[in-house]
Amino acid sequence: MNILLIGYGGREHALAWKMAQSELCSKLFIAPGNAGTAQCGTNVELGVTDFENIKHFCLTEKIELVVIGPEEPLVKGIVDDFKSDVTVQHIPVIGPSQQGAQLEGSKAFAKRFMHKYNIPTAIYKEFDSTNYEEGIPYLQEHTLPIVLKADGLASGKGVIICQSHLEAMSEYELMIQQSKFGEAGKRVVVEDFLTGIELSVFVLTDGKNYVVLPEAKDYKKIGEGDKGPNTGGMGAVSPVPFADDVFMKKVEEQIIKPTVDGLHQEGIDYKGFIFIGLIKVGSEPYVIEYNCRLGDPETEVVIPRLRSDLVQLLKATADQQLDQVTIDIDPRVACAVVAVSGGYPGNYEKGLLISGLDNEVPEESLIFHAGTAVSDGNIVTSGGRVLCVTSYGDSVTEAVYNSKMVLGEINFEDIYYRRDIGFEFE
Repeated sequence: MNILLIGYGGREHALAWKMAQSELCSKLFIAPGNAGTAQCGTNVELGVTDFENIKHFCLTEKIELVVIGPEEPLVKGIVDDFKSDVTVQHIPVIGPSQQGAQLEGSKAFAKRFMHKYNIPTAIYKEFDSTNYEEGIPYLQEHTLPIVLKADGLASGKGVIICQSHLEAMSEYELMIQQSKFGEAGKRVVVEDFLTGIELSVFVLTDGKNYVVLPEAKDYKKIGEGDKGPNTGGMGAVSPVPFADDVFMKKVEEQIIKPTVDGLHQEGIDYKGFIFIGLIKVGSEPYVIEYNCRLGDPETEVVIPRLRSDLVQLLKATADQQLDQVTIDIDPRVACAVVAVSGGYPGNYEKGLLISGLDNEVPEESLIFHAGTAVSDGNIVTSGGRVLCVTSYGDSVTEAVYNSKMVLGEINFEDIYYRRDIGFEFE
């Protein structure tokens, strides 16, 4: 079949790499893609929210499956747009409806959903301009630290952990009264702070049935030892050593099944990935957040561990037949280490020449592009997170070592990567 993958990051390169291996895949197009995805299929100059031109392209190229990588087109309703257009409604789109995407697009929606279906999460209250005054004494009397979350999408910057009541009051005012995060922060979710260790669990659902993909743990801080500002992700490991069978059974029974069943009971059209951000408090799992797509850079360790045919899984999702498939997972550890431009997550240069990509890569390692482009026949940087190396190993230590060995042969001006990914498991 002819497939169109929407997106441009490391997640999309990993998905493209896997889908291109399928015997079911005749032609693969990536819109807009990057220099890495061009090695797996054909890049197409289309914006991820340019729905009209995306639909026109699908008709022109006889696309039979559309796979959505990032959250923005899902939150803006690309699935609904296809279903309401008689010219393209026959083409299955992997991703939730706009209502389903509210699991990520609205923190308040997600919290209400979890509360309704008894899914374990932190205690919360939500506030906006209509009940702003009620939030003041609530914050003043709240135990520390206090978590404030912008309700909408805020480019990964909408979560603030406040260590004092004064800081919480200040941020609360900035978000609701001063529009710190624009419309995304006009409603604020105030949560209890949970102490524990985090991980991500990934589910593929057809709206009734589901399969559980490998879990992963990502590393958001720019500095080694998990210090410094948050980034889009500096690396990831899978499997997660503390997520044993007993813990994962709790996750499935208390979180995954109620989530999928709840979506079905609500009549929400959801055929796609659910990213469940978890925290293990003691021995119990709690949901921190939902995302309506795969995570990045977690995809770069989850997908390499998937031995099953991804296109076959996506087709079963579209046909609502996931109950008829089984998942085959590589038992080895996979570790991704992300290389970023100097200055990231602040200001950084683009257009820097990348060398070493033509070197022979060991069979246990893979290079996934994130922020790359082709200029005058050369591959150059085009984003803060430039690329990542994913490697297999029999342990976290071995997998990390393998990735660092490959990264040592790749260079661009002011390249930086954390050398301690998976440090707590070594």
